[in-house]
Amino acid sequence: MPLSRPDAGLPKTKPLWFGEGMSRTRIASFNVENMFDRPRVMNADDWAEGAPVLAAFARFNELAQLDVYDTGTRDELLHLLEVLGLLRSDSSRFAVLRRIRGKLLTRHRNGETSPVARGRADWVGWVELVTEQVTELATQHTAMVVRDVGADVLGVLEVESRPLLELFSESALAEVDWSPYDQSLLIDGNDARGIDVGLMCRGGFEVSFIRTHIYDEDAAGRIFSRDCAEFHLVGPEEQRLVVLVNHFKSKGYGTPGDPIGAVRRARQAARVAEIYEDLLAEGIDHVAVVGDLNDWPGGGSLGALLEDTSLTDISGHPAFEWNGRLGTWRSGGETAKIDYVLLSPALFAGAVGGRRVPQGRAPRITHTRRVGGVRHPHARRRLGASDHAAIHADIEWT
Repeated sequence: MPLSRPDAGLPKTKPLWFGEGMSRTRIASFNVENMFDRPRVMNADDWAEGAPVLAAFARFNELAQLDVYDTGTRDELLHLLEVLGLLRSDSSRFAVLRRIRGKLLTRHRNGETSPVARGRADWVGWVELVTEQVTELATQHTAMVVRDVGADVLGVLEVESRPLLELFSESALAEVDWSPYDQSLLIDGNDARGIDVGLMCRGGFEVSFIRTHIYDEDAAGRIFSRDCAEFHLVGPEEQRLVVLVNHFKSKGYGTPGDPIGAVRRARQAARVAEIYEDLLAEGIDHVAVVGDLNDWPGGGSLGALLEDTSLTDISGHPAFEWNGRLGTWRSGGETAKIDYVLLSPALFAGAVGGRRVPQGRAPRITHTRRVGGVRHPHARRRLGASDHAAIHADIEWT
């Protein structure tokens, strides 16, 4: 049975905008920062504590795949385990060392730890991050932002899994008086932390075809940190729309100055530009690139996408509403503009405006350290919907 109009029966104060009939479509992007479960280290009170752990986690699993561990590699693996708190135990506050077969190291009674494995063939294992449940209020506040955005087509980032995305749609949205999305889709990407990209659609839009780019490679190796998920949709009036949902390499940790991250993002931007140009060559005129690209327009790593294609950022539309901030992440400064809805010429020609939707009413409530009469240390981080604002474009189809 088809759902009723998204705004049917809802209080007037809920969404910021609703389309009229089937001629207008809202396309949006929102980094939800996990809906139900999140790696504990990513909720650390001090980012200076969490960043080295995340960097060590990524580096360890990269080195563990090598066929041969030379002396330098074995020493680095031990150092990374120390950073992860795993040098003397298989579990720590933030991480777990999984060993399926063979032996990576020996822990001696005198407190020393020695490497044993000389390559991937000697053992099978990896490091996992410990997860913890997102607070009920944080999930509820995320649902409030999704409701207030009111998108027909919503790219979502940092989602744990498709079943949880669907559960969020069917249960959490109902808790804030908002009907579920017709389709909630996600393909597991390349990030071992379980922060994937997905898409939710309603308003008569249905996904007809999905293509993943998790295996795309260039001369330097695998390109995407997560995926450039390619969703082909058909609208209620047979509109054909393709949405490329992206989450580029983070700047949150790693080498100071982020030269490695910038190079990875430049590779990702170049590949998305190629995918976009291929879609245009196929005769697909209506293409949107959405997501967290982890750099601002002047940051230097996104030129292949922002400058060398015909895509236009909805934030450049004269009717776009910034709501007092020029960025989309944390403080909202100009250099924190890292979330995007980029439109092909045919889509931008139909754009009638857009909006930066801040974390909104719910996060302003949670910015206090007292919620419901109970003191919550670091309430803003643990109870807020996200560190990111959502961003959307409104399109009138002709």
